[in-house]
Order: sequence, then structure tokens, then C-alpha cells
Amino acid sequence: MPDWKKPLFDRDDVEITRRLTLYKDFFRVDKISLKHRMFEGGWTEDISRELFLRGPAVGVLLYDPERDTVALVEQFRAGALTGPGSPWCLEVVAGMIEDNETPEAVALRESVEEAGVEPYRLEYIARYLPSPGGSDEVMHILCGLADLENAGGVHGLDEENEDIKVHVIPVSEVFDNLYSGRFNNASVLLCLQWLQLNHSRLRGSQTC
Repeated sequence: MPDWKKPLFDRDDVEITRRLTLYKDFFRVDKISLKHRMFEGGWTEDISRELFLRGPAVGVLLYDPERDTVALVEQFRAGALTGPGSPWCLEVVAGMIEDNETPEAVALRESVEEAGVEPYRLEYIARYLPSPGGSDEVMHILCGLADLENAGGVHGLDEENEDIKVHVIPVSEVFDNLYSGRFNNASVLLCLQWLQLNHSRLRGSQTC
């Protein structure tokens, strides 16, 4: 078996020697000291890192195979204030996983809260780490097959200060503009690329 298919080390090969919480509010930041095994033998010296603790989250691409449209949400993102373009981003529906929730349960809940849409079928796409150099966030992405005929409008929870606009877009337009810069976050790009690869299969399953 090629050595890249299975990591040489695991969590037992890391020793955390100190942890200090620097900040805790909506998010949490810890400062940790650790050492880990090295590829050529031995252990590193103590390494200091700040770790942004965000936890697991879910993103779900809403797709209507009958009408060949997707529903994407647009909302303000503080993290995009210093980047190029607008801080209002086009995204897939997303939310955090609470205790004892499955990614599928979160996908269904957030689809209703953020888009007013209830998928009739979910397909799991992938699990990935958005920024493993400094955050513990784990992102699960899924595709939610749904009837988008009446989708649209503004949604979100008032108590969470959400102001979310739903756009229903023909898939052909999305694919033609996939790399225009309008889709500028990892989850939406990965989901739409997956949709490109699975488009014909999903179109054929529209009556399932």
C-alpha cells in the first residue's frame, strides 16, 4: 500500500503539554503548547499555537433535478470585509452541529430555517477541514434534493440576527460562472464541482 493512503501518525503521537483559553464568547481561542513525533524519528521541541475552536458544521447544496436549479443563500460575512469584492457572499445553506446531532439532521433543519425548503433526499458528499493550520472546524457537505419551484425570499432567525436572501439559479448559469469569483468560499465551490460530476446521474433520478 502506498504510504500516502494511511497517515504514519495519529493523535497518540501528539502530546499537549499546556492549554490556556485566551478568549471565549461566540467563538473560543485557546493557546496550546505541544510536541509531536517527527518523520525521521524523535520528537519536536515544544511548539506554541493559537487554536480557533469552532467545532463541526454542515453545508447543504439545495438542488432541484426536475427544474435543474440550485438554491444558494446570500448573507453578510464579517470575515469577508477585508477581501476583494463585497462582504455579502453566495453560499450553500449551513449551520453548526449541536450535541448529539447528525450532519443529516442539521442539513434538514438549516434548509428550512435559511431557505424555507425541506429536501426530500440527502446525499453525503464529503468531510473536510477548512483551515487545519489554526482551527478545529470540521465541515460536512451534502446535497439536498428538493422542489425549488416556490423557493426564494428572505429567511433566517431574528434571534440570531440572520438576514438571508435565497437565490434560485439555473444550473447552466452556475456552471458557466463557476470560476468568475462570485463563488468565493470552499463549501460552495466543492458542492458545485460535485454537482458537475454527478449532474447527469441526479437528473436521471428526479422521480426517485
